[in-house]
Amino acid sequence: MNIHQQIEKIKKDLVKIEERLSYNNSAGTREFTEISKEYSRIRELANIGDELIKTEKEIKNLEELLKEDIEEELKNEAQNDLVKAKEKRIKTEQDFYQRLIETDHRDEKNIIMEIRAGTGGDEATLFVADLYRMYTKFADNKGWKYEVMSINQTGIGGFKEIIFQITGKRVFSYLKFERGVHRVQRVPVTEASGRIHTSAVSVAVLPQADDIEIEIDENDLRIDVFRASGHGGQHVNKTESAVRITHIPTGFTVTCQDEKSQHKNKAKAMKILKSRLLEYISEKEDEKRAKDRKEQVGTGDRSEKIRTYNFRDNRITDHRINLNLYNLNSILDGNLDELIDALIKNELAEKIKRISG
Repeated sequence: MNIHQQIEKIKKDLVKIEERLSYNNSAGTREFTEISKEYSRIRELANIGDELIKTEKEIKNLEELLKEDIEEELKNEAQNDLVKAKEKRIKTEQDFYQRLIETDHRDEKNIIMEIRAGTGGDEATLFVADLYRMYTKFADNKGWKYEVMSINQTGIGGFKEIIFQITGKRVFSYLKFERGVHRVQRVPVTEASGRIHTSAVSVAVLPQADDIEIEIDENDLRIDVFRASGHGGQHVNKTESAVRITHIPTGFTVTCQDEKSQHKNKAKAMKILKSRLLEYISEKEDEKRAKDRKEQVGTGDRSEKIRTYNFRDNRITDHRINLNLYNLNSILDGNLDELIDALIKNELAEKIKRISG
């Protein structure tokens, strides 16, 4: 479908949405709000399409004018106008395609991030701590807030697992690309031999679910309470404040024990569970929509090796876009913008290619 066919389709869609709005008497409801948002998006696309058609007519008129026998001054003026019109056409086409691409409805959401140690023993747990520091430093740079939901520490300063919430403006749109397996190559702190060790850490990025999006039947839950204990038996609670919630239909299990209050631990566990269920539902929908998910950057496949951190060469490699950056220390200090911007641009280019092709 070429761009003119796309514009015609947009105009037809606009008429249909206008009809839906005129017959919808449920102003203030969620349905009406969603229809209104879609109308605004389609209306804006139609306006850009009209501007593109207007620019193309201007180009055609100028080209016809230049074929005529006209004065030199008028000819130079027409040539300058033609260059500007062609530049405007390119920009307007790009703007049209960028807005045509439906953004992920989850992009505006806050997230729950889960980082877990994989292969590599103690070194993997230390890298979990490194990544946690990297993401929270990045959050600080963006003015976002974060809160630890659940943590499983080791005695050497690492984490077997850490789950935390990040809230702020368009958090998911930036950090959704971090889903997958992160591999680290370095000489472990725990070894003196100088041998480079490879270990892996998995990262899950879950868009935080709103209560209205995920309704859970209490009958589908098994809730267990028990006494919480810290690493090495420290800070053992004398009351049964720890909570484990199991969602029976999916088998998802969430445990929270960091708060002294059973009520607070249950609330945190439910928040994590709802976000996991939202991600599970979204992935199922993605599988139906996408014929080939391998074309997409950041598909959410947690078994996918997405990135390697090579300390010896001060290099970070993102395998999805074959990008090598030689500022590893800066990136681990939270300066992720160059890396994430490259992933966003690549995703946009791939989407435009599929639509315009």
